[in-house]
Amino acid sequence: MAKEDKSKQPGPAPRLTRDALVAAIAGFVAVAMVGAAYAAVPFYNWFCRATGYNGTTQVATSLPTAKPLARTLAIRFDSNVAGGLPWKFEPEKTEIQVHIGEVTTVYYTVTNESARTTTGQAAYNVAPLTVGSYFQKINCFCFTEQTMKPGEKREMAVVFYVDPSIVNDHDNDTLDTITLSYTFYPARDPVPKPVAAGESDKRRGDL
Repeated sequence: MAKEDKSKQPGPAPRLTRDALVAAIAGFVAVAMVGAAYAAVPFYNWFCRATGYNGTTQVATSLPTAKPLARTLAIRFDSNVAGGLPWKFEPEKTEIQVHIGEVTTVYYTVTNESARTTTGQAAYNVAPLTVGSYFQKINCFCFTEQTMKPGEKREMAVVFYVDPSIVNDHDNDTLDTITLSYTFYPARDPVPKPVAAGESDKRRGDL
């Protein structure tokens, strides 16, 4: 009886080598991590706005119902412009005194020092970081992108108050100064706006 020729038997189906398999898994993990990072950004921003974490101020939904308190705080105003945005940006006043619960309007001045139309978006926070949840903004230029024509100069308003409930937070018993800081960054993909959106804030007095 003839011996069976095992050399002619079909071999196993080709498989991915270990290196190829590891590379495929690594690629999948990298893509998943990038996706998670992008998803985390809006979640982090929402978390900061909702809790005041990291000095993120709150957007007020209504005016304070109680009268301002006798206690006053110094509010300092800081302004910065990131690289790539040819703007001059400064507060009208660098420091004011306000009563807790008092609705106050302040102005910043922005000038586009370039010969082209540019768009920026302001990021903001307050210091110390623990007061973020008590600093309530009613209106602010930082809520939307700002588009400036060549050489344009504009006044931009911020309307705010310090929530009276801050006096119940004993961690802030010795608080006497809050710094509100803004940094304008160039907008990567400016959102088209109607002409009216480019008009400067008109002074209406404190609300």
